[in-house]
Amino acid sequence: MSTSLGRRLAEAIGAKDKAAIDDLIAPEVDFKGLTPRKFWEAATPDEVAEIVFGTWFEDTDRILGVHVIDGEPVEDTEQVTYRFAIENQDGPHTVEQTAYYRAEGDRIGYLRVVCSGYRPAG
Repeated sequence: MSTSLGRRLAEAIGAKDKAAIDDLIAPEVDFKGLTPRKFWEAATPDEVAEIVFGTWFEDTDRILGVHVIDGEPVEDTEQVTYRFAIENQDGPHTVEQTAYYRAEGDRIGYLRVVCSGYRPAG
């Protein structure tokens, strides 16, 4: 069984691997994301990477662990949930995201991400 696009996406984010994001996301992507304080949109892999690595997870955020759960599809839309153990200057945190996506060949062409925000680990 091959690794799902969603699992590969979660692992790429956890590794802060922009090249992997570029390989996973179609050149024209319909991306929308929701974090606790903002709504995000992007149309290219570079724009998605800038949101994810330039805003959501900063250089000072050390992602120590990734837990991924492939969900059941909703008709033509796949689902994956992933949780990151993160440490930064404010201490340990947990961040969970759920992504809904559709494949275009071997890449993601439609992507919706909902984020819990940074929650203090306890």
